[in-house]
Amino acid sequence: MMDRQLMILRRGNPIRLSLAAAPLLLAGCLPPPPVAQTSDRVVAVRTVAVTAAEIQPTTLQPATVHPFYHSEVRPKASGFVSQLRVDIGDVVQAGQVLLQIDVPEMSKQREVIQARIKRLQADEKRAAAGVNLADAQVRSSQASLVEAESEMRRADASLAAAESEFQRTSDLVERGSLQDRMLDEVRKKRDSERAAKQSVASAIDSAKANVAVTEAQKVAAEADLEAARAETMIAERELEELDVMIDYTTVRAPIAGIVSERNVEPGDLVGKASDQASTRPLLVINQVDKLRVRIPVPETDAARVNPGDEVTLTFPSFAGEPPIKAAVTRRSGSLDPSTRTMIVEVELENTDGKLLPGMFGQASISLSGKVAANLLPARAIRFGEDDKAYVYVVGQDETVTVAAIETGLDDGQSIQVRSGLLPGQRVIDAHLKRFTDGQKVTVLTN
Repeated sequence: MMDRQLMILRRGNPIRLSLAAAPLLLAGCLPPPPVAQTSDRVVAVRTVAVTAAEIQPTTLQPATVHPFYHSEVRPKASGFVSQLRVDIGDVVQAGQVLLQIDVPEMSKQREVIQARIKRLQADEKRAAAGVNLADAQVRSSQASLVEAESEMRRADASLAAAESEFQRTSDLVERGSLQDRMLDEVRKKRDSERAAKQSVASAIDSAKANVAVTEAQKVAAEADLEAARAETMIAERELEELDVMIDYTTVRAPIAGIVSERNVEPGDLVGKASDQASTRPLLVINQVDKLRVRIPVPETDAARVNPGDEVTLTFPSFAGEPPIKAAVTRRSGSLDPSTRTMIVEVELENTDGKLLPGMFGQASISLSGKVAANLLPARAIRFGEDDKAYVYVVGQDETVTVAAIETGLDDGQSIQVRSGLLPGQRVIDAHLKRFTDGQKVTVLTN
């Protein structure tokens, strides 16, 4: 049986080779196979140790700038805007006129009330005259009573004289010194005096009754005067109330600040604030020479924030400038149920107008009291794609272990390690290479 042959070309001439010899020839033509490498080279690293220290805890939270006072100007009177004296960006003072509302019907209503007051004042004068007349009548009736009482005293004296004369004459008649007719004359005179006294007593009763009537008339006249005065006072108070409403047609600035919003045009019909509670205000004024920076502090740190604690504020708008140092001015003292945060306020002077309401920044608040913490340099901590922190722990046998940790306070240089490491454990310092569990390294001593 013939061997199978392989035909190859050499300089255009075919050469016959048996298949048994082909592998030897091809082996000499192909490159040698790669040599298998041994284990990777051991990496030299530097390590840092976890240190325990007392640190000043801080909390880093978002901060928002607010005006010191924010006032929304709404109308109290209903009418047409006849004058508009300010626009956005204008600086206004408290009490400055902002706009004028034209309400002509109020002017007419004022004229009506003024006329009514004049009529009531005339009624008041008439009632006062009635009081004076009643007072004069009282004095006249009292004088008549005094006169009648004086007549009573005279009648008593005359009757006493007549009684004495009657007794004397009666004795003389009984002794026969005088005739009986003399006793009759004296008796008639006595009876006449008695009748006169009765007449004076009746006059006294009439005078007393007249005094009572005139006094009652005086009381009634005084009551009429008081009623007239009360009616006049009511009308005057109505006029004062109307004047207050008319004064509301001149809208003034409630605070000093900057007009930051205008939602009204000349000629607009505006209504009472109670009728437009859901609508936009006519004007918005913000006090910006002094500002409030509000910081929502989470529940975990809220109890440790107190007035006077140091606050460091930074704003993206002023990235190249040094941070603003301030102090906590006040705290709300309660948590918002929806966010579980407590509002902390910082007051800032802003006379140069550099900061604007609505600016966003960050606030670092130094919390009360120092705490013990485990620290690592910030460069020794890595963060994964899920933002979870981890370190490369180096054991006694210089073997690497990848350990997940929980971080805490961060001052830019050192980071607190809340869990995952113990004081004294060493981890790989800053290094460009990634390491895996069980990888061997060489620790540099210097």
